[in-house]
Amino acid sequence: MGQGQQEKVSTSLAGAVSEEISASLAPVDAELERRYPGDPGTRQPVHTVYVPGDVFAADTIRSWGDRALAALDEHAPDAASFAAVLGLSDELAEPVYDRVRAKLEREPIEDLRVDFEDGYGPRPDAEEDEAAARAARLIAEAYENGTAAPYMGIRMKCMEAPVRDRGIRTLDIFLTGLMEAGGLPEGLVLTLPKVTYAEQVTAMVRLLEEFEKARGLEPGRIGFEIQIETSQSILATDGTATVARMIQAAEGRATGLHYGTFDYSACLGVSAAYQASDHPAADHAKAIMQVAAAGTGVRVSDGSTNVLPVGPTEKVHDAWRLHYGLTRRALARAYYQGWDMHPGHIPTRYAAVFAFYREGFEQAAARLARYAAHTDGDVMDEPATAKALSGYLLRGLDCGALDIAEVARVTGLTRADLEGFATPRRADLTISGKQ
Repeated sequence: MGQGQQEKVSTSLAGAVSEEISASLAPVDAELERRYPGDPGTRQPVHTVYVPGDVFAADTIRSWGDRALAALDEHAPDAASFAAVLGLSDELAEPVYDRVRAKLEREPIEDLRVDFEDGYGPRPDAEEDEAAARAARLIAEAYENGTAAPYMGIRMKCMEAPVRDRGIRTLDIFLTGLMEAGGLPEGLVLTLPKVTYAEQVTAMVRLLEEFEKARGLEPGRIGFEIQIETSQSILATDGTATVARMIQAAEGRATGLHYGTFDYSACLGVSAAYQASDHPAADHAKAIMQVAAAGTGVRVSDGSTNVLPVGPTEKVHDAWRLHYGLTRRALARAYYQGWDMHPGHIPTRYAAVFAFYREGFEQAAARLARYAAHTDGDVMDEPATAKALSGYLLRGLDCGALDIAEVARVTGLTRADLEGFATPRRADLTISGKQ
């Protein structure tokens, strides 16, 4: 047969067969779209900072940035000394250090949670009422005057019986205060801690539904994070993954799953000296969270370290190395967010994040450029890989590790192009090979 001769195409199945199969799978198609909508395509903060409700003030964000800069000035006043502590390469030392300082001056905190749970503890009702109202006022003012973090909100008390009423009242006071100050900010985030049963998530959904009705808000306007810090939140009594049930119980309102390092470790009987985010028990819990959340649009956050970078320089450097290593470990495992408990943690949070994105930038950008141009390289990439590559670059851009100009220089792509690769249609991801 000649090279240009057209092939004869024959089939055996009647057209009705395909139609019947499609009809039979229509409910599954709808279920996939409902339960697995994919990543929302919005910015994910690289960390969450918890500040007790009685400590939070109008200058908290700027104060944390200034204290972090002061820690650098005292313990690593230049790029070379900072790089020596963390083991950064000569190539990364200056770019990372300069970007860390710039970040601390411009946007020291990406996500701040005013804490009314463990960090605040039991207080007289009148005192917590006042603190919740003050938090609403200060957050509203911060968004109004441009000093807010991109994301801000509160962690209420949990849905367990001893503190349930108190948690509900604090949330009501806080949300009502925001509404009366002008409305809910776009960056509002709420955290529901110590969830053990999916029914507690359902209760939170009902609570938010009632608030939305009371204030005339669009249904579904208010979302929340689920904090995973009990064994029951990972494994139910019948052996199934409770966390997956919790995501579904949230009815589309769940925005994140946050791992609680110390409560979860203690729940499993891990000795205090070994309670850390790299303990095997922590890895198991987060792996379950990660699989349960995949494709649902719910983001997973790692926990924190309680080793604070305070005291003499040698001790600060030890704490920095620990925090940097844990953060890099989390990033490699696709946990792109964590908790920071002290201003001294912020320099190494950003150093780890910036180094992670900058050291892999050239290779990721070049691979995506080849994919976009349909050019062969030394790796056979598919739509799913292009999604991962573009997501990597977008996260680097969002946090300040990368600049759009340098990404465009290597890829030839705009941010809109990157977003298109990062959120492809479901059908695109099921077809292997370049399209």
